[in-house]
Amino acid sequence: MKRFKIVSDDRIPFLRGVFEPYADVVYLPGKAISNDALRDADALLTRTRTRCDHALLAGTRVKIIATATIGFDHIDVPAMAELGVDWRNAPGCNSGSVAQYIGCALAVLYNGAPAGHTLGVVGVGNVGRKVAAVGRALGMNVLLNDPPREAAGETGFVDIGRIAAESDVVTCHVPMVKSGPWPTFHLADAQFFSAMKPGAFFINSSRGGVADNRAAAAALQSGKLGNAVFDVWENEPLIDRELLMLAGLSTPHIAGYSADGKANGTFMSVRAVADALGIDELREFTVEPPPPEVPELIDLDGLDDAAGLLHSVLHAYDIRRDSNTLKGDPDGFERQRGDYYLRREPVAFRVGGGSEKLRGELAGLGFKLV
Repeated sequence: MKRFKIVSDDRIPFLRGVFEPYADVVYLPGKAISNDALRDADALLTRTRTRCDHALLAGTRVKIIATATIGFDHIDVPAMAELGVDWRNAPGCNSGSVAQYIGCALAVLYNGAPAGHTLGVVGVGNVGRKVAAVGRALGMNVLLNDPPREAAGETGFVDIGRIAAESDVVTCHVPMVKSGPWPTFHLADAQFFSAMKPGAFFINSSRGGVADNRAAAAALQSGKLGNAVFDVWENEPLIDRELLMLAGLSTPHIAGYSADGKANGTFMSVRAVADALGIDELREFTVEPPPPEVPELIDLDGLDDAAGLLHSVLHAYDIRRDSNTLKGDPDGFERQRGDYYLRREPVAFRVGGGSEKLRGELAGLGFKLV
């Protein structure tokens, strides 16, 4: 078999040693991957910090780019078509991780009692569907907005005006689209925030430009928004410091960074490259995330439903930890992403005790019951 050369972002987890029996692998920081580095490479494995465009790929022999991410804003799709370079993303790879992030945020925002409030989900793809399921598991009323899917014949959606007017919490899960019939750039702008219920909450874990960060800061400053959660920002890593401090929870683009999500992104990328290069041994490659760093058993004895919900989700993932770290060190945005700790999703945890209602909610979030 021909021995290939592969260049990979050095922050893709669970990858070292996988391709080495079949290829010479060069690991580089995402921003250090250059045209020279790719000149004689057959494949590139990347994340969002490498801009894959004509300047990066022209004159190389790269056949396939695999990004271990849902998003592919960093890939210049027309340029890749012009150069004849195939590419694959990892759709849905971190949808469970983002759903966990939103569930934790909701539990914190409502101090363990989100039931009865209305959650507006903007964008109902792989991530949005799981976020909607989280809302329902928590006893929330859920409104869905997705014009492209509605236009394709799917049902059950409401318009964006109703989302703004009726939702106690609006959460966005859309790609970045700047043109066409349904642009999402600054979808949440000053007009949108003005139309929201007074004191409502806003969450953005999709793409930084989906929300006008200046308008969001103004809405929080005025009290029009009651609270906000921001994981993605305009101009990352040079984020808006005022919005950082005004938002109740501010994190460094890590909503999808669970070990489970990273494992999914890695194995999907490996399979894409294996298919493109004809490495049969890796076509069915899988990754098993390591066990959590905290105890797997959560004991709810003696806790009421609100306290038990909050305790469980924070045990699996304490979003406040990430927020406090970023607010204390905004300049460490990229470092905090790159050195992110092992976070497992609810499926890695067992729950004992609690009322039947609470146990049902936690099962809906993915926790195992004992």
